[in-house]
Amino acid sequence: MSSQIHLVDEDEEIEVVGFDAAAFARQALASRRSLAATIDHTLLKPEATREQVIRLCAEAAEHHFACAMVNPVWAAVACAELAGTGIPVGAVVGFPLGASLGTTKREEAAALVKLGVHDVDMVISIGLLKSGDNAAVQQEIRGVVEVAQEAGAIVKVILETCLLTVEEKLRASELSIAAGADFIKTSTGFSTGGATAEDVALMRGVAGGRCGVKASGGIRTLADARRMLEAGASRIGASASVAIVAELG
Repeated sequence: MSSQIHLVDEDEEIEVVGFDAAAFARQALASRRSLAATIDHTLLKPEATREQVIRLCAEAAEHHFACAMVNPVWAAVACAELAGTGIPVGAVVGFPLGASLGTTKREEAAALVKLGVHDVDMVISIGLLKSGDNAAVQQEIRGVVEVAQEAGAIVKVILETCLLTVEEKLRASELSIAAGADFIKTSTGFSTGGATAEDVALMRGVAGGRCGVKASGGIRTLADARRMLEAGASRIGASASVAIVAELG
């Protein structure tokens, strides 16, 4: 367990070294533009159409979201739509179960960055983590990190926190950071639960200033986004992004 975690039993607080969540939240919530810069504008429904992906990209460019996050099948379309806008494209790997081969995840990531994807959000092998096979979990994350970062892309590792114990959340966070992840991320949004402020705070307690924390899954309002940012998130994943920033006034 990281020395950056300090649990205070009475208040169940997490003291974070190297990241000022309150200051980051204040800055992010200062304007619509600054809030948008923390949000991955997301469309991962399996039934999403080309027209909907194109609309997502237009909204991402209009509002200056952190990226437009799509399924791999739409990565080339999104990259073409956002070319020259300065808005990156994100795509998911091993999504949503995380149960594909580590080599498959690496190859998928390599294909995506070749298309121009900048943000690679990969799902860990939850079963391997629960089996205690830490080396295998870290190895598959490292495989994706290597091909992505070599191409100038970043990797966010999805833990699927709703399926994990506290110990597993801590261990998954540490393994991801040790493998070189740029972010650790709560959820796919396709399992039994999404992001919680408690999980975000726990993950930030492990990460400190070593990597980002992305809260994703069930974030639909400005109040939801505020809770996640104040808990320690530095990135938000949401499909309701336009409505969220509009709430800021």
